[in-house]
Amino acid sequence: MGKNDFLTPKAIANRIKAKGLQKLRWYCQMCQKQCRDENGFKCHCMSESHQRQMEVFGQNPTRVIDGYTEEFETTFLDHLKRSHRFSRIAATVVYNEYIADRHHVHMNSTEWATLTDFVKHLGRTGKCKVEETPKGWFMTYIDRDSETLFKERLKNKRVKSDMAEEEKQERTIRRQIERAEQSMPLSTIEEGQKEGDEAEKLLVPKLEGGKIAFALGSSSKPVTKENGERSTSKVVFDEVEVDKVGKKGKGSGALSKGGGGSSALDEVMKEQEKAKERNNRKDYWLCEGIIVKVMSKDLAQKGYYKQKAQVVKVIDKYVGELQMLDTKHILRVDQEELETVIPQIGGLVKIVNGAYRGSNARLLKVDTDKFSAKVQIEKGIYDGRVLQAVDYEDICKIAQ
Repeated sequence: MGKNDFLTPKAIANRIKAKGLQKLRWYCQMCQKQCRDENGFKCHCMSESHQRQMEVFGQNPTRVIDGYTEEFETTFLDHLKRSHRFSRIAATVVYNEYIADRHHVHMNSTEWATLTDFVKHLGRTGKCKVEETPKGWFMTYIDRDSETLFKERLKNKRVKSDMAEEEKQERTIRRQIERAEQSMPLSTIEEGQKEGDEAEKLLVPKLEGGKIAFALGSSSKPVTKENGERSTSKVVFDEVEVDKVGKKGKGSGALSKGGGGSSALDEVMKEQEKAKERNNRKDYWLCEGIIVKVMSKDLAQKGYYKQKAQVVKVIDKYVGELQMLDTKHILRVDQEELETVIPQIGGLVKIVNGAYRGSNARLLKVDTDKFSAKVQIEKGIYDGRVLQAVDYEDICKIAQ
C-alpha cells in the first residue's frame, strides 16, 4: 500500500477533515479545490496546475466570470424552484441551503459581490418577486414554465366561460320576465281597470233636484242628505259590507275560471329549478371533507390506484390535497383522476355539483341501471326535500 493510497490512515484523515464547509477565502474556484488553512491555500496558488488555470483565466477573464455567473444563477433558481416554489421566503435562508453543497459555484467568482446585489438582479430581471423588509430581503419565485402557463391560461379560460354563462343566464331570466309581463298580467290589468271603473261609479255624486245622492250599489237606494236631516251612516256601512262580499265572490269566480293557475305556478317552479341548476353546475366539484377514489394509473406502481382518500385541501378549485386512508400519505391529484364514492344506504353524502351544491343529504336508494341515487337533504333551507334522481358524480361520501 503506497504512502498516499486511498485507504491509508492519512488519506482517510484528510477526507474526514475535508467534510463539510470550509472557509470561503481558501477556496479556488478555477481549480475547484478547498484548502483547510492559509498555508495550504498559499501552496496551492504556487502549484503548477493552478498556474495553468490562471493562464487560461487571463486569456479571457470576462468569459470565465460570465460562465460562473450564469451557472450560479441557474443552480440557485433551480434550488429555489425545487424547494420553495410557492413560498415567500428570506433570501438568506435559500442561500444557506444552496451553499450546503460543497461543490456549489461560489458567489465571489461571479459578477455579484454580495447577496443583496444578486437578489436585486433577480427582481430587475423579473425572475423573482423581491421585497425589502426590516428582517431582510424576501423573495418569491415566479414560475414561468410552459406547463404552469398552460394551466394559468386554462384557468383564465374557465373563468371567462363562467362569466359568459352567468351573463347568458341573466339574459334568459330577463327574457322570461318580459314574456311573463306581456302574457300573464293582461287579464289581471283588465280586471283591475273594471274594478276601478266600478269604484268611480260608486263615488261620483249624482245631482237630483238640488240634492246630493250617493249611489253605493246597483240595487241600493240613493241616500239623500239635507240640512236638518239625521245621518244615515248605518245604511252606508251596510252597503259597503255588501259590496265587499260581492267583490270576494267575483274574486273566487275569477280563480275558478282561471283553472290554469296551478300549472303556471308549476312552470315557474320548474324554471326556478332549471336556473338554480345552471347557476350551481360547475366544471369543478372538489371540496374538503369528502372521500374520493384515486383513478390515476400513473400512481398504480406506488399502490394508490383505486384506493380511497380524504380530501384535506382544495388548491385552485381543480387540484385536491389528499390523505390516503390506509397509509396516511399526502398526495396532490387533479380532479380528472379522481372519482366520487357512494356510501351504503343510509349514509351521509355531500352534493358536490348541481342545483343543491354544498348541501348534506342522506342516501335513501340507489338505481344501478340509471347510475343515479335518491337522497334526502338534511339541514339548511332545503331540509327534508327529497331528490329522486341525482347522478353518481354529483354526490360523494362524507368523511366521518
